[in-house]
Amino acid sequence: MKSLFHRAWGPVGLLLPAPADLALMSRAPRRDLLAGLTVAIVALPLALGFGISSGAGAEAGLATAVVAGALAAVFGGSNLQVSGPTGAMTVVLVPIVAEYGTSGVLAVGLLAGLMMIALAVARAGRYMSYVPAPVIEGFTLGIAGVIGLQQVPSALGVSKPEGGNVVAIAWRAAGVFWHEPDWTAIGLCSGVVAVMLAGARWRPAVPFSLIAVIAATVAGKALHLDAGTIGHLPSGLPAPSLGFVHPSEVPSLLAPAVAVAALAALESLMSASAADAMSVGQRHDSDKELFGQGLANIAAPLFGGVAATGAIARTAVNVRSGATSRLAALTHAGVLAVIVFAAAPLVSGIPLAALAGVLIATASRMVEVGSLRAMARATRSDAIILVLTAAATLALDLVKAVLIGMAVAGALALRAVARQTRLDRVPLARGDHTAEEHTLLAEHIVAYRIDGPLFFAAAHRFLLELTDVADVRVVILRMSRVSTIDATGALVLKDAVDKLTRRGIVVMASGVRPGQLRTLDSLGVLDMLRAEGRVHATTPDAIRAARIHLHHTGVLPVGPLPPAGAGGGSPATTSPAVEESVR
Repeated sequence: MKSLFHRAWGPVGLLLPAPADLALMSRAPRRDLLAGLTVAIVALPLALGFGISSGAGAEAGLATAVVAGALAAVFGGSNLQVSGPTGAMTVVLVPIVAEYGTSGVLAVGLLAGLMMIALAVARAGRYMSYVPAPVIEGFTLGIAGVIGLQQVPSALGVSKPEGGNVVAIAWRAAGVFWHEPDWTAIGLCSGVVAVMLAGARWRPAVPFSLIAVIAATVAGKALHLDAGTIGHLPSGLPAPSLGFVHPSEVPSLLAPAVAVAALAALESLMSASAADAMSVGQRHDSDKELFGQGLANIAAPLFGGVAATGAIARTAVNVRSGATSRLAALTHAGVLAVIVFAAAPLVSGIPLAALAGVLIATASRMVEVGSLRAMARATRSDAIILVLTAAATLALDLVKAVLIGMAVAGALALRAVARQTRLDRVPLARGDHTAEEHTLLAEHIVAYRIDGPLFFAAAHRFLLELTDVADVRVVILRMSRVSTIDATGALVLKDAVDKLTRRGIVVMASGVRPGQLRTLDSLGVLDMLRAEGRVHATTPDAIRAARIHLHHTGVLPVGPLPPAGAGGGSPATTSPAVEESVR
């Protein structure tokens, strides 16, 4: 049956839910139902807050948590992942909502969802593991800063100023508050933050976010705080809508869609990996997770939602609450759906300042000071990447920040690898030479061993070192320890051979590995050496050939020559380790 199913659906069949995943939902339903209820209580204020922060409204956050949460739970690749609106995604969506409105969000969600499904079909999930840890840490730190700064206007009880940069918006909001201070909003926000942070240390399993929001709502009613609340929420999800932007605007939305897809993929897979680490015997499927998140991001905007990802905080609550299967995440979505349909009037009275406090506390808990300190102390390069990524996240946008972090990490990694390439002058083995003859050999024959990769980042330093050779007649290049060679390295090697040859120095090569021959031969590096018989299997063979050359040119006195393989031991009678050392 399985083979027929896969044959009918092709690669997509491998991404659909497996019967074993669905059967797991019936093993411990009570634990999963309780875990889902707990996650829903935690997720409610977050969904409302992130919906408002995105600019699409509180109802958009709830719709996302319900629709995307349910679809990602069924079709995703993790049994424990909880999906919905997140702070990182909010940062990307704010400029899209401001410029294109809700129709732009629909278009971006659809395009991003299709991109993620394409990544899943292409089995691209495994490549997410190549993102360096300092980039992820800096990215998380920057997102926490952005989320916190986004809440400044609501926390101060002022209208959000115009602008696109969160630092500038927070500064202008502080200026407005300075001239017309209103301490009610600050008091509510600070109270929520204090309750959440203190409660998390005291009783981590208790949903203090909901308790704090309820208390702030009651206080707001007592203080007759009518302004600065969520306002009217529709009872129920809107009917599916296919409202779309004008076709001429679609090309301009491709870049934001790529940003949303990249962020959703990265954050979801990070969250799924965290769930695996916190649980026992669980392991997610990266490609299935991309597929499930793709479907969720296509569907959520149709019901008035925004783009979604796997949520690390909610997933952690789910695992710690005892969840064992996808039923917990489905329960979380179902409970939020009940709230949307039955408790919308109660939710509409929540003060914006209280939700700002929830998000500020959430942002502060995203930052793991110990992890940041350890990362910064690891190496100078890691510290640079972390700080640069965080700063770029605040100053630019998330995708540019990740690209900058990846580019800098790649450049520093190449620099570190390039420094491992060494060109060492190695002594000639005495073998059967007399002391006088060995002195002559040492004066006229130089052997260099190339260690490490010979590629573009290290090639030109290699050229400078090699062509600095003076007062010798023969140079032997020992290449058995070259780990890899690219076209740039091969061309630089060819240039070095040509320059030495023009100076009258004979160049010989030994120990060339079969894997290097394709690159070297395609660029004609060894053509001249091979034509003159100067490519040898081992270094002793190259030394013997060099002695023959020096005899013919009169540099060495004419005398008997040792047999092939002499000069350090015959390969036929030498151990593999010693044989490798003389290549």
